[in-house]
Amino acid sequence: MQFEYKIKGGDFSEAGTISSKLKKILKQLNIDNKIIKKVVIALYEAEVNVIAHAYNGKVNIDIDTEKIEINIKDKGPGIENIAKAMEKGFSTATSKVREMGFGAGMGLPNIKKNSDKLDIKSKVSEGTNLKIITFLNK
Repeated sequence: MQFEYKIKGGDFSEAGTISSKLKKILKQLNIDNKIIKKVVIALYEAEVNVIAHAYNGKVNIDIDTEKIEINIKDKGPGIENIAKAMEKGFSTATSKVREMGFGAGMGLPNIKKNSDKLDIKSKVSEGTNLKIITFLNK
């Protein structure tokens, strides 16, 4: 099964919409609740990162019998230092984003914690690509 969604940068009213849709799909497929929780947390954090930092993004979800693979590609400023961005508490969020309760610097660490495989590629001034993989039979 494959799904594609778009994310509009700056639109915090839509934060969590895609992860909620995926949660419903995974429940209908009778995926284990622990796996659903991990996948939904990782996707939610990725959605918020695109909304907070990028102009727009696209989410592609591929579900098969072995894994759930989520690819998020955004157009935005990119990540200058991925190792630094992976540190808990490090954030480049604006003060406006922080005032809304986002931008605590836990997004990427939470994505890593809630995925079996995480691959991040980023180009400054172009954007970031995330590949999040969760195995169904671990």
